[in-house]
Amino acid sequence: MDNQTLINCLKDKLVGFDIQYSESNDSVTIEVNKTNIVEICKILKSESSLLFNMLIDVCAIDYLAYGDADWKTLDATNTGFSRAVKKTIIPDPDEHYDEKRFGIFYQLLSIENNIRLSISTFTGSDNPPTIDSVNGIWNSANWFEREAFDLMGIQFKGHPDLRRILTDYGFIGHPFRKDFPTNGNLEVIYDEDQEKVIYKPVSITTRPGVPRIIRKDK
Repeated sequence: MDNQTLINCLKDKLVGFDIQYSESNDSVTIEVNKTNIVEICKILKSESSLLFNMLIDVCAIDYLAYGDADWKTLDATNTGFSRAVKKTIIPDPDEHYDEKRFGIFYQLLSIENNIRLSISTFTGSDNPPTIDSVNGIWNSANWFEREAFDLMGIQFKGHPDLRRILTDYGFIGHPFRKDFPTNGNLEVIYDEDQEKVIYKPVSITTRPGVPRIIRKDK
């Protein structure tokens, strides 16, 4: 099934939904409203002409400062060097929750029809950002959604066991949001008096990330 045939089939089966279609090389991507994610995924899995019965991946992206940069990128190609062009004011990540701050992407595979499909949707106007879980449709979503929750702070409503999967139990914040000190908040030590491992506030300090240049006097 080629891209155009798949798009035509999707338009036929997903009538009534607000969906944007795009294609690139051998893949098709649909952008859907987050409120329809469960209903659309059920159709994608059950329809005999589609049968997307395998969820390969779920991931999230933070678009907090998307498109803003302090450095030349493409324009620097002809000059050979990159120079700061402006000072970007990045919004406070704990206060800035616009409607499309977080993108959530689902990668589907139909083994019977040998076709793939990407689904994209957005959330973020809620604090915390929330979307319905698709774990009831594909069991593989369980750990994928836990990973997105742990690293990006996305709440998956209806998930049977939404808890951290990669970071420590006492970790504060979400790593992919970069909303925590680089040296962390807590450290683990063995307390000889209590004879057990305990947590305490981190004692190390963050070293400056700017290289120090020492020039010899001429």
